[in-house]
Amino acid sequence: QVQLVESGGGLVQPWGSLRLSCAASGSIFSIDDMDWWRQAPGKQRDLVARISRRSSTNYADSVKGRFAISRDNAKNTVYLQMNSLKPEDTAVYYCKSQIRPYGSGWFEYWGQGTQVTVSS
Repeated sequence: QVQLVESGGGLVQPWGSLRLSCAASGSIFSIDDMDWWRQAPGKQRDLVARISRRSSTNYADSVKGRFAISRDNAKNTVYLQMNSLKPEDTAVYYCKSQIRPYGSGWFEYWGQGTQVTVSS
């Protein structure tokens, strides 16, 4: 059974920084893209950043230059370094990964989410 577990959320003041982590565990053969998404109250869930297996990256325009996604393939972990945080970054942040468990095909997995609140 494959699981994604996020950590690192919390309350931070505007212009502060946070680092989110998401670790995949279980019977994993391979991991392809790893993403961070976010959902603010009353809004749809949006893609924040994506990193491929070979570490090419894509970002939402709203976070370019402030957020950085990275991954450690040996640890099956994806990170999101968030700098210069703004109140509009407040949301529940979710990781999502395309994972192939042993003896199976590719599936999409989501973490449980971690709350990030930017407020003075």
